[in-house]
Amino acid sequence: MSEFYELSSPTLVTVGTIGEPGQRVFYLQARQGVELVTLKVEKQQVGALALHLGELLKDLSRPGHIPEGDELELDPFIETAFVAGAIGVAYDAAADKVIVIVEERVEDEEPSEARISLSREQAAALAIRGTQLVESGRPPCPLCGFPLDPSGHACPRTNGNRTPSL
Repeated sequence: MSEFYELSSPTLVTVGTIGEPGQRVFYLQARQGVELVTLKVEKQQVGALALHLGELLKDLSRPGHIPEGDELELDPFIETAFVAGAIGVAYDAAADKVIVIVEERVEDEEPSEARISLSREQAAALAIRGTQLVESGRPPCPLCGFPLDPSGHACPRTNGNRTPSL
């Protein structure tokens, strides 16, 4: 059953992870009043969203106070609303809001959707935090670009002849 979440004035919009690098699960979370919406997202989605928000904000006037640190920690949650599929970003000039639209990843049924309106400050904080989270993962292999695994890395560029290490 599809659901629609509309957060027009959220007090919290953040991304966060649970788990250790290599085993982390990424989440996008927004809170408005008592409503808390937590969406499971992929690391690549967080990186792309952060990059796109940063590009969008370059063309707008400088934001005011950007939330940081503890202000951006994930709120405790029991379950996720859905797993994210497509993520879109738009700018509403009349309201001076950045709109993030997240569709559920489903096949053969109507997807749930979350529509989150961010201030420029919230969008900037989300872009910064997303970039930090993505970059804080495992370092990439200098040969193939895939993440290095502390337990060993079978690099496809070496055809198994040597294993790059951390």
